Amino acid sequence: MGLSRKILKTGRVAEPAVAADEQLPAAAGLGGSVQVRHVDAGSCNGCEIEIGQAFSPVYDAERHGARLVASPRHADVLTVTGPVTVNMAGPLRKTYEAMPEPRLVVAVGDCARDCGMFAGGHGVAGPVADVVPVDVHVPGCPPEPAAIVAALRGLTGR
Repeated sequence: MGLSRKILKTGRVAEPAVAADEQLPAAAGLGGSVQVRHVDAGSCNGCEIEIGQAFSPVYDAERHGARLVASPRHADVLTVTGPVTVNMAGPLRKTYEAMPEPRLVVAVGDCARDCGMFAGGHGVAGPVADVVPVDVHVPGCPPEPAAIVAALRGLTGR
């Protein structure tokens, strides 16, 4: 019984919410809740760790209306990390095309924006914007979870 009392006394322990950017006009029809599909297009996995933290109990992106889903057919938002490799350009396009309208794309990290340190690499097709249209960029190498949550809050309007 001591643990239950301590949990009730402590309450919710989470990072304070970072101020959200203005809501995108394209996101206004989503009703304050977005389903997020994530694609690693060829990153070093640094951004994936930070996305995982953004959805962890500490940053808790779900309290702002963003939820990870496994199928692009259920997704409103596509988060993409890393420079797009030659082998991932086709699957990324297919994932984007499988999403219902309105669909938004968030490029997470510097590599997704401009290929970062992988620019000019043999297997690199280019940044995410060269393959699918990007609506939001989250800068950083890797970006902090709070920045990722702020970008998603800009889509949910919460």
